[in-house]
Amino acid sequence: MLKYRKYIKNYWYCFVLGPLFMVLEATGEFLLPYINANIINNGVSEGNLNFIIKNGIYMALIAVFMLITGILGAFFAIRGASNLAADIRKHTYAKIQKFSFSDIDRFTTGSLITRITNDVSQVQNFMQSLLRGFFRSPVMLIGALVMSFTLNAKLARVFIVVIPVLVLLMYLIIRTCNPRYIKMQQQLDNLNTQIGETVTNERVIKSFVREEYQKENFRKTNRGLVEKTVSALKIMILMMPAYNIVINITTLVVIAVSSKQINVGGMPIGSLTAFITYLNQVLMALNFMANIILQGSRAMASNKRIREVLDADILLDDKNARYSEKPVTKGEIEFKNVNFAYYKTNSENVLNNINLKIGGGEFVGIIGSTGSGKTTLISLISRLYDVDSGSVLVDNINVKDYSLYNLREGISVVLQKNTLFSGTIAENLRWGNENATDEEIKQAAKVACIDGFIESLKNGYQTECEQGGGNFSGGQKQRLCIARALLKKPKILILDDSTSAVDTATDAAIRRNFRENMPETTKIVIAQRINSVIDADKIVVMDKGRIVGVGKHETLIDTCAEYREIYLSQKDLNEGGAA
Repeated sequence: MLKYRKYIKNYWYCFVLGPLFMVLEATGEFLLPYINANIINNGVSEGNLNFIIKNGIYMALIAVFMLITGILGAFFAIRGASNLAADIRKHTYAKIQKFSFSDIDRFTTGSLITRITNDVSQVQNFMQSLLRGFFRSPVMLIGALVMSFTLNAKLARVFIVVIPVLVLLMYLIIRTCNPRYIKMQQQLDNLNTQIGETVTNERVIKSFVREEYQKENFRKTNRGLVEKTVSALKIMILMMPAYNIVINITTLVVIAVSSKQINVGGMPIGSLTAFITYLNQVLMALNFMANIILQGSRAMASNKRIREVLDADILLDDKNARYSEKPVTKGEIEFKNVNFAYYKTNSENVLNNINLKIGGGEFVGIIGSTGSGKTTLISLISRLYDVDSGSVLVDNINVKDYSLYNLREGISVVLQKNTLFSGTIAENLRWGNENATDEEIKQAAKVACIDGFIESLKNGYQTECEQGGGNFSGGQKQRLCIARALLKKPKILILDDSTSAVDTATDAAIRRNFRENMPETTKIVIAQRINSVIDADKIVVMDKGRIVGVGKHETLIDTCAEYREIYLSQKDLNEGGAA
């Protein structure tokens, strides 16, 4: 937990006042039995009413003092732990935002969600218990022991036997629980991943009538979490009965020994009452400390998972950028001997020896079979991934020499998966430019050929989007995402098969609008349909991670077999929609 001291520093008063007030409350815990014993021994036995009232007032004042300090201690403990958790969550989230696609692939989405929610909550609960009991329990333990020896040193020797037994029991339980907590959290990762997949792909599940299949999968994963949770917690559950057994046996021993002393007048009744109270306080303090340590064991497992995120080496950053202040100005792109593989241990690359030049303002089409490396190629331009060897240049500068912000600010990418967020259409479009005026939004929508649809809606640009844009068709979502990308006014615009759900006439209209409204912007379009790139300045043909042809449509028909094969397979479509 020392690694969180920079967060703790912001709320130091909570971490000082919380334990302080709890310690003050604990002092009352071992004073009350002593005063009560005096009332019984000296007040009740002698019928001294004034003594009883006087000491009763002392007990009442101490009780009020304990109430106030207990409330304040709990308040500062909760405040400190909650703020600490909020800061950890904030910094973990911020770190995740810096992750490249490769970093996210390492952890998985479900695991990251678990770490930033459940794991942080475990740390918060432990810290709250720590602030409330870490100092209070030892003070209560030591105070009760001192008072016990003060009352009856001979009888108090029972603690010399009891405390080591309880400590050993505590150690064995904690040692068994810790690895089980780690497995429990990992199973929770699996559950979150499955829930995320199910909710995100609900329409697909329903269209294939696979609800029962998904329910069965979820049942197995959920059952697995139950088993891991029970395995981890059943050991902890044993602790309380074990402690109760020790407490009851110790209490019987104390009563048996003290009864002989009472018979010979060696121990007053009030002292016996106080001694049994102190006995319970000692055992309660040990039990509370054991619970803190058990929570700590679970928090340590969660802390390790959080630290894996916070301490992760970002595979892709701009710390060594030579031109961190330089923006993209022309949109010129060049690939030089580029090789890339997603899994670095694989013998085969996804991209092999890529060499390609794209001039500023050019309209470039990229076409090829599924899995040929088209999306991977354009992902390297904005550094969603980094090359394994070779280099990618933008405006004759290696992309690694730009700051990530300036590089990506000059590039708009519309990915294959069209994502819209909850909020209005206008709010979604302003992701491209939060300061965009209404006129700029309308112009971007017009270029993307979505303005007519938006204006036909009752609330126009203030129409609410469901999560993921579920209330729009595929083609409508694609065009909204294109409009959002245009609002950035990028120097490089990349469309990754982003008009696949749009009819050919609208597709052609969007390309025409690009040429008329964005002549100086470099436009790269990945497409499955040749019609979407047939009028490009140059078409790049890819096959098995290699560029097998570059040129205009007419040239490639004659010189590139792979392109000709794609063209002939789409011949009917080309004849119906060309021009």
